[in-house]
Amino acid sequence: MSTEATAADDMPPPGTAAEPLRLLAEDADDLHIISAALQDAIMRPVDIVWEPSARRVTLALSRFCWECGGARVMAAMQFGDVIAVKSRRLPRGPEHALELLAMDFEPGEAPGGRVTLMFAGGGDLRIDVECLDAVLTDLSERWPARVAPTHNGDEPEPA
Repeated sequence: MSTEATAADDMPPPGTAAEPLRLLAEDADDLHIISAALQDAIMRPVDIVWEPSARRVTLALSRFCWECGGARVMAAMQFGDVIAVKSRRLPRGPEHALELLAMDFEPGEAPGGRVTLMFAGGGDLRIDVECLDAVLTDLSERWPARVAPTHNGDEPEPA
């Protein structure tokens, strides 16, 4: 009998709820933790909502659960105290898939700065904030992912 855990061993038994992920970012280190949790999240351009009067940006996405191995969950990421939003080389088609690779925070005039979301294919979304105030929360039950994301020529593994 093997003592090694498999990805399926990390999944909760069917019918039980896994603890939803809830994270808050108030500085660059916090945002890097959220960035790792959102690596390989997928969304569509219509899932990015900029509300200038409320000074917030909300993203609805399907997050790959690296921490539980082999599952996805619907999640939301929201940035508050947003001053401006700009995109570069992001497709505008409502059904086009966007794959989030990473997020970074570049400090500006304290406590503000610029959050950059980098997507596969070279596009990015820049969010200028008065101060870093970001929240990530899982919204749904987890479901098995069809394929695990791969990087740098890794072979895809069933998830």
